[in-house]
Amino acid sequence: MNIGQASEHSGLAPKTIRYYEDIGLIRPDRGGNGYRDYAEADVHKLRFLQRSRGLGFSVEECRQLLALYEDKSRASSDVKELTQAKLTEIDRKIRELTELRRTLEHLVHACHGNDRPDCPILEELSDARPE
Repeated sequence: MNIGQASEHSGLAPKTIRYYEDIGLIRPDRGGNGYRDYAEADVHKLRFLQRSRGLGFSVEECRQLLALYEDKSRASSDVKELTQAKLTEIDRKIRELTELRRTLEHLVHACHGNDRPDCPILEELSDARPE
C-alpha cells in the first residue's frame, strides 16, 4: 500500500510516517518505481508506535519497545523495566506539576486583581532569590 493508505490504516500523518522511516523505526519496501510500499506488518508497527507515543514514550523508548516486541526471545522483565521507568518519570512530573499548581494557586489568591498597580504575582516573579 502507498503512504496515504498506510496513513489511513495507522492513523498517523504521512509526515510522521516519513519521519519514522527517516530515523529507522520502519523500513517499507520500495516498488520498482521507487515509491514506498507498506505491508500490513509496517502498518502494525505504525499503530504500535502511535500507541506507544500516546502513552508518553519517547522516540528512543519506542525504538527499544519495538526491538523488544520484535525479539521473540525477549524477557518480559525487560519490557516491564522500561515501562516502570516511564511510570516513575511520569510520577515525578506529576509531583512537579502539582507543586507548580500550588505555587500558582497561592499567587492567584494573593493578588487582589483590582485597579491598583501593586501585584503580588509580579513581585514574586521579580524576586531574584535563587530557588
